[in-house]
Amino acid sequence: MTPAPVTVAWEALGGDPASLSRLSAVVRDGALDARLPVREVARGCVGACALAAAELAARRTGRAMPAAEVDDGAVATAFVSERHLRVGGRAPVSFAPQSRFWRTADGWVRTHANYPHHRARLSAALGLPADPAAETVAAALAERSAGEVEESVYAAGGLAVALRTAREWAAHEQGAAVAGMPLVARERLDEEPPRTFTDLAGDPLRPAAGVRVLDLTRVIAGPVATRTLALLGADVLRVDPPRLPELPDQHADTGFGKRSATLDLTTDGRALQELLDAADVVVTGYRPGALDRFGLGPRALAGRRPGLVVAQLSAWGDEGPWAGRRGFDSLVQAATGIAVAEGSAERPGALPAQALDHGTGYLLAAAVLRSLTEQSREGGTRLVRLSLARTAQWLTSGPAGVRDVQRTNGPVGIRDDPETNGPVRKAGRRTTGPVPDDRTTDTPYERADRWLTGTDSPLGPLRHARSPVSFEGGPRDWLRPPGNWGADPARWW
Repeated sequence: MTPAPVTVAWEALGGDPASLSRLSAVVRDGALDARLPVREVARGCVGACALAAAELAARRTGRAMPAAEVDDGAVATAFVSERHLRVGGRAPVSFAPQSRFWRTADGWVRTHANYPHHRARLSAALGLPADPAAETVAAALAERSAGEVEESVYAAGGLAVALRTAREWAAHEQGAAVAGMPLVARERLDEEPPRTFTDLAGDPLRPAAGVRVLDLTRVIAGPVATRTLALLGADVLRVDPPRLPELPDQHADTGFGKRSATLDLTTDGRALQELLDAADVVVTGYRPGALDRFGLGPRALAGRRPGLVVAQLSAWGDEGPWAGRRGFDSLVQAATGIAVAEGSAERPGALPAQALDHGTGYLLAAAVLRSLTEQSREGGTRLVRLSLARTAQWLTSGPAGVRDVQRTNGPVGIRDDPETNGPVRKAGRRTTGPVPDDRTTDTPYERADRWLTGTDSPLGPLRHARSPVSFEGGPRDWLRPPGNWGADPARWW
């Protein structure tokens, strides 16, 4: 019998199998509905994170491990948190017009150009003027093969990936490398003594209280992980380079509960060392090796700050020919066969959420929490590594396989239309089962009110989806809205 996703995730994290009995699930038909087992894998990632939080709470309080629960409705809402974000009543800016599937001479290619520098590099690779119209890009790509576009755009520093089936990805050298990776790579780097925590108390119970997390991540997966750690009580400081700012709405969506500042790693080495001296956890989300020149590789960090938990996230993994390439959720979906599974080779589709980002983010948070628990027992500087591509490989070979599309009458929800990059509602079943607020609605996005909360911030009134991580006595709401908390690194902690 194939194990449930939460069992797979918990085993990958090194958790005690007996702890699985502490987790229960509220299953909601229609949540994250797709051909692939997105709902089940999402439930597994969040459930593993809730278990890891409950385990650390038990370790720090000396009490029995509290029961944890994962609700599909909360998970579905959180996995599309960017769709629920409102800044002063305004919906967030979504994908740029140049970020979408495009037809090529022999198939399809997926581009990502949300950031200005990536748009510029895409245009340069295609020999087009800066910020070209969609029609101009389409005409240029229609004359080239998908493989040629993939390589030429990458060589120019941009992002484009040819559409592949799962079989084609498995035959690709990078696909083979990813298939050989563990879902969660875990290492002990030295023999540092066990970590000593202060006593934990309070209501709600925040198991990561007092833990300082240096957040060197961007986009979605890494920030989701650190946003979750902040929910659980960690003091999270997100640091971005001053000349490469994050997209404002994306920063707001993933910034709840954190402090935020900029730091130039090329000139502010002393400030960086001060932050490392006070940190307990360092989370990075850049390409493998990209931060090594700043002394931020895992073994360099172990030498600079023994006893850390170092958590690394990448798009394609740290092995194989694509290890050093940039990547995003949408590109990984295109490369690994997900877009074909959710549509077809003739008309690619997409998952009902950026589930690789969110799922990997919750797994990364769980890996940090489990590392803290292990440190309190056995010590040692800890390294954990995850990648979007490995999560994708798990999803495409997952326990539920590809669902019977005839039985479900097609996936329900919102998909990207490859021709316009806009949302298109697919035909499907009307959900008639129970929902959190006892109303019957059409899609999981219309059920969100229970998990939405309003608050004030420097950005104006915000509305946002709450975290789905839940355990007995634990938090459900963010500690504070996102915002810049000062420019003096010495006072950030």
